Amino acid sequence: MKQYLLSIYEPDGDPPPPEVLDPILKRLDTLNEEMRAAGAWVFGIGLHPPSTATVLRAQEGDVLMTDGPYTEGKEHLGGFTVVQAPDLDAALDWGRRLAEVVGLPIEVRPII
Repeated sequence: MKQYLLSIYEPDGDPPPPEVLDPILKRLDTLNEEMRAAGAWVFGIGLHPPSTATVLRAQEGDVLMTDGPYTEGKEHLGGFTVVQAPDLDAALDWGRRLAEVVGLPIEVRPII
């Protein structure tokens, strides 16, 4: 089976308050268990805010290191899940379910 990356894009800013976030995380745990039971779940992780990132860029024979995100934007990669699926349509179904659970944009991309 092929593997697919389901990327979760979050808006910049503070996370939602616990009364909003806790039910989302509970539904996410339920979906992850469904993926495991179906044999689709490979792994998933959440990421710290973009302000914790360090970007390394090769430039003129040297490597430039900068703190923070590579680009300014209104959203950032907040986490991702890797699934295995027989085809893109099946991966898109998992991505659709993930989007419904977290209420955020999900990018589905095949892994080489």
